[in-house]
Amino acid sequence: MDNEILKALDQAEVRFVRILWCDNANVIRAKAIHNKRLSAHFTHGVGITAAQQALPVMYDVPAAGSGLGPVGEVCLVPDWDTLTLLPYAKTHARVMGDMVVNGKPWACCPRHFLKRAIAAAEVEGLEIRAAFENEFYLVQASAEGIVPTDDTVFASTLSMDLQQAVIDDIADALLAQGVTVELYHPESGWGQQEISVLYSNALRAADQQIIFRETVKAIARFHDLKASFLPKIWPNQAGSGCHIHLSLWQDGKNLLPHVKGNGQLAPIAEHFIAGMLHHLPALMALTTPIPNSYRRLQPSCWSGAFRCWGFDNREAAIRVPTNPEPPSPTHLELKTVDASANPYLALGAVMAAGLDGIRRRLDLVHPVALDPCTLKESERQNQGIERLPTNLGDSLEHLKQDELLLTALGPDLAKSFLAVRQAEWEAMKDWDLDAEVKLLLERY
Repeated sequence: MDNEILKALDQAEVRFVRILWCDNANVIRAKAIHNKRLSAHFTHGVGITAAQQALPVMYDVPAAGSGLGPVGEVCLVPDWDTLTLLPYAKTHARVMGDMVVNGKPWACCPRHFLKRAIAAAEVEGLEIRAAFENEFYLVQASAEGIVPTDDTVFASTLSMDLQQAVIDDIADALLAQGVTVELYHPESGWGQQEISVLYSNALRAADQQIIFRETVKAIARFHDLKASFLPKIWPNQAGSGCHIHLSLWQDGKNLLPHVKGNGQLAPIAEHFIAGMLHHLPALMALTTPIPNSYRRLQPSCWSGAFRCWGFDNREAAIRVPTNPEPPSPTHLELKTVDASANPYLALGAVMAAGLDGIRRRLDLVHPVALDPCTLKESERQNQGIERLPTNLGDSLEHLKQDELLLTALGPDLAKSFLAVRQAEWEAMKDWDLDAEVKLLLERY
């Protein structure tokens, strides 16, 4: 197999193969091997310092308290099943990397964490299928700084016309990498776009999220634009989310719809959602993990600012979409997520929370059929609706107390992740929006 891959790369005139990893700050990084030296690194990959998993988004210096520093080497081993030629970098290819120490998966590897969550689901006889639904802004430079590429409204055909070239090129590049593009529309913000891709198994879904971010940014640059997934860029424009869509499967059958075909959820789906809701304040440290995330998470902004769920309720943290014809419902949507989240950590943690609900047979509260913000505080309390954490510091404190999620992460990964995000919180908690955007616009 290695000879076949090497021959194919030669025929494609690939010069470098990038081995990617996504760190605890959700910065996508890579080391590249020249084609002429691939055979020497084919099995064991390349070395990186263990401190890579301790770097906050601000700088390349390990966060205090991470347990990781200048001593220690990790092998970044290519997963050759993910090999893809890069349509936007013709002489380069990409492969996802797994972090290995002494021939075994490294405890701090985010991708391995998701693999462990997948294995935990398999123990329950379940397969989780998922997709990340991204919103992002297209911006351009001006004398005043960055400005949106247009000033249109939601689903505007004018925006479709204005951005047709870049959107078409993004879609073509995704398709060339095996990512199925499903739907597209301009979003509410000026210059804001949304492209939906088809769901897949959990590991492939997280890999696709890395591919999506890389591709959108690269293609935008070809059009002299910048693409940003930062949750909040302008105070008076919509924030950008990255909703996680999930479904539960067993032996090729979707388990979400009730067997009676009455448009309700099956009991196992209710338990799964109950687990997600139970752990959501702590989950947010992994799904909305930067201070800027909480500028987006505001009531009456369709961002999932309240701990509740509902059928087709876009103000609820968890929305259960309904279909006009059976089977319905077929999947659920977690809205309290943005693209500053490492997809392996976010999806794995959501799965761990949902599986906890199934194991403990947690009861699901009643669905909410209105905007929770319209209720009085006493009414929300009576219905078990809570305002979710309003800053990263609060979410981190919830995670520090959540034994289920800490156990799922494992002590080493939990320690390094918390150290990174705590360092970011301490550094940026008092920043204004302009300072955040200056640093993070192109990081995410």
